[in-house]
Amino acid sequence: MPTYEYECGHCGQRFEVFQSISAKALRKCPECGKMRLTRLIGAGAALLFKGPGFYATEYRSSDYKKKAKAESEAASEGSRGSGKKDD
Repeated sequence: MPTYEYECGHCGQRFEVFQSISAKALRKCPECGKMRLTRLIGAGAALLFKGPGFYATEYRSSDYKKKAKAESEAASEGSRGSGKKDD
């Protein structure tokens, strides 16, 4: 459900309302009680992908995962065994 922004033409009150797309626009201002509300046109919201299944890395083959794990282990061993000392 989207969030709509409203402004009263009488008192200037601005507020947001979380309501269904099929719901009718509000008309009565909750602040002054006048029937002067206008639904403002917003910029919209970003599309959010939540949950599993939205990233290409989630569908990698088992062979790819094995190679990636071996590479990361080799890289971490190489950085530990470099023989350099911190002064």
